[in-house]
Amino acid sequence: MSDRCPLCQNTRTTLHAIAEDIEYFTSAERFRFYHCEACDVLFMSPMLYDRLSEIYPANYYSFKSRAAGFIQRAKEALDRRMFRAILQKIPAPAPAVLDVGGGTGWLLNSVKTCDAREMSTQIVDIDPGAKEEAENAGHRYFLGPIEEFESETKFDLILMLNLIEHVRRPDEILAKARSLLSTNGLLLIKTPNFLSLDARIFRHRSWGGYHAPRHFVLFNRSSFARVAQARGLEVVSFAYTQGAPFWSISVLNELRLLGLVRASRDQPLTYHHLLPFFQFLFAGLDFMRRPVARLSQMFFILKRDAQ
Repeated sequence: MSDRCPLCQNTRTTLHAIAEDIEYFTSAERFRFYHCEACDVLFMSPMLYDRLSEIYPANYYSFKSRAAGFIQRAKEALDRRMFRAILQKIPAPAPAVLDVGGGTGWLLNSVKTCDAREMSTQIVDIDPGAKEEAENAGHRYFLGPIEEFESETKFDLILMLNLIEHVRRPDEILAKARSLLSTNGLLLIKTPNFLSLDARIFRHRSWGGYHAPRHFVLFNRSSFARVAQARGLEVVSFAYTQGAPFWSISVLNELRLLGLVRASRDQPLTYHHLLPFFQFLFAGLDFMRRPVARLSQMFFILKRDAQ
């Protein structure tokens, strides 16, 4: 059995894996991930793009304010270092920054601390509960998908961190991002890599990177670069980064299946008390492997091509 690739419409696809919602338990369905030979991507079928309010519950992690635990503080420190390096490449005297899927604006708050210049900040998100907090923090807020967002402002920096895999046509979203970039603007993408070690180990065991049923299309380094190039974007830099959340959810699910861990719709694995321990453990493992391994998260910095 095969299914049609959402990017190239090719039917030369093969079943890669079957996964369930092991984090939030929003559905009892089993979701098939197919591999497109032409695009070298994984895509989920069916894609529940018309059931977003169901598959993104009110307790979804990006809808909630961040706890200031050790792991989160360490991650935010690394993010700030990265943002400072990126902002130094942007010459605009007053950069305009857009965060797609930015929720309450916690990430943009961090960006603002990394540069002394006055910034204008915009969030695009589907969470109505985040709007007030984001606006109180000084960010403009568009409630809806990026496909519906229109702006006269051209942005000097666009953030799409763990976003592109959540849409059914990532190629069209990349084209949309290009249209919103200023001439010298930069687009920062973070997305899973389905060729990582943990993706192989847990391939048939609802790997955390599937994030079913919320991850619709998954890439590897080369397949993402090709799609971006086809949509008028040039890769400025690339790096693998740690995938501790994927490792941690995968291992917690194994413990759940053994009856050693409890989880449910009201008590999702995302908030299990053991999660910080596993994240610390696997973040350390991935940082040691980083110089030689294809880790399960990828950072791309892109710019508009010369055309």
